[in-house]
Amino acid sequence: MRIAIFENIMTPGGHEVDFDRILSEELTALGHDVVFYVPENFTFAFDYQKPVVRLPKAAVTYTKVRGLSRLVATVRREWHRQAWYKALFRHVKAGDFDALIVPTSTYRYLRALKKSPLRHSPVPVIFILHGINPGEAPKFLRAADALADFPKIRPTVLTFGDTIFGERRGNIRCIYPPTFVPRDIPEGERAALGAREDGAPLRIGFFGQYRREKHLENFLDAYFAGHYTRPVELFVQGATMHPEDAEDFERIIAKYQDRTGIRFLHKGLIGAEWQRAILGIDALLLPYSAPRYRYHWGGMLFTAIGFQRPVVTSDDMNPEVFEAYHIGETFPSGDLAALQGALESFINHYDERRAMYESELAKAAVMYAPSAFAERIAAILDEA
Repeated sequence: MRIAIFENIMTPGGHEVDFDRILSEELTALGHDVVFYVPENFTFAFDYQKPVVRLPKAAVTYTKVRGLSRLVATVRREWHRQAWYKALFRHVKAGDFDALIVPTSTYRYLRALKKSPLRHSPVPVIFILHGINPGEAPKFLRAADALADFPKIRPTVLTFGDTIFGERRGNIRCIYPPTFVPRDIPEGERAALGAREDGAPLRIGFFGQYRREKHLENFLDAYFAGHYTRPVELFVQGATMHPEDAEDFERIIAKYQDRTGIRFLHKGLIGAEWQRAILGIDALLLPYSAPRYRYHWGGMLFTAIGFQRPVVTSDDMNPEVFEAYHIGETFPSGDLAALQGALESFINHYDERRAMYESELAKAAVMYAPSAFAERIAAILDEA
């Protein structure tokens, strides 16, 4: 099958880039031909080594856009989205591909589709939504209902249940998200990076895009207030997208960088560099507390599973995963005293629990494997 991936979100790195890579490489491994369709000004952060077709109209970014300019950008994006849909429909009619995947979408993508000829596509079109929160659910369901008479349009939600807050629709698919794995690191090097000597410090890491909602400062205060019975080292890496986040992260670095046993890196990592950084630590800390983590799958959590690293995280981080697999320790969201206790328990008892974590991570990795995800996507495309 010739599968088109329509990507219109430009990012310097991160899980969006790796998610497209999962689709591209795993669908190719299943025997499909993959081609990317992108806006005319699109810049790739990673070379997927696939053919690229450029569509009329530029991608629109909200970076550094505020106030009235943001409203203008929103209108412009909607206008351009209609142009992209029309261009994609022309490619469909020309027989240029057999299926289309929009890898990161929202209810707005579906709402816009109601005004586009693309809704009449004779080939399957999958719109992937990376979670639905309670506020979005009614809008999403209305948009899906409006497309119910177009069987080739297949909204697909990455979630851990089979309903959207108890609601089912015949045209909505619900599937598990995939893990991110160290694709560029040979097996031998993976083992070497993860090797530990008896008595060596436990290497724990806080990774990913820095946003103030992650409450890094609160976490660091809880971490340094803990009492640990074994050596431990903390590595904090953060990539920033907005000036206010970069300024705040630099302030935190200046505040804590002279403490013993901590290293900071204010830099975006991608590809093999990112993978080596994750493999070079023993456990991941995801102390984020925000309601949206209950409804949107955690990119860093699924990195931890794919890289086989246990975690410490708040109990609002994809709780369904922790109900099924004991892959680390959780604490009540927003409770800093409980966070300190969870850190102490995890660090001080790591050696005795390590074998259990490894066993549970291996089970989770099978359930959420990228290859299994690609098979689920392919099955949706193959539906009558």
